[in-house]
Amino acid sequence: MLRIGQQAPDFEVVLHTGETFRLSEERGRRQLVLYFYPKDFTFGCTKEACAFTRHFDDIKRLNAVVIGISPDSLEIHKKFAAQYQLPFSLGSDPHLELAGTYDAVRLNGKAMRRVTYVIDKGGVIRLAAHHEFFINNHSRETITILESLNEASL
Repeated sequence: MLRIGQQAPDFEVVLHTGETFRLSEERGRRQLVLYFYPKDFTFGCTKEACAFTRHFDDIKRLNAVVIGISPDSLEIHKKFAAQYQLPFSLGSDPHLELAGTYDAVRLNGKAMRRVTYVIDKGGVIRLAAHHEFFINNHSRETITILESLNEASL
């Protein structure tokens, strides 16, 4: 995984909403919760998306945006987001290029790992979490880091 304190690599990704997200355009505005997950509609990935949904109001209040990334197509993302009423955007990384840049791959780059990063307004990584089984830890750790960033900016 990338290290806490490291500058996050810039990236651009098309979201299931049709918008394009560029990290460089977000700098100075909001924190980013960037989470990588293996596959839509699987038990663990659905559980993780629903956990971020449960905490979405807190994340938004703490001036952050959430983007989930998996290898699934934008069409599958649209169905997944609609079925589970996800209030955040999903991006497609079918060739695991973005996941590779963020060291969120396994099996010699053939599969995506469950990794969550919190990137502050300046583009610095403040959380790098990897829990394949303790899925709820990602959203809890995210809130803790966002709260500390919010307090530090007061």
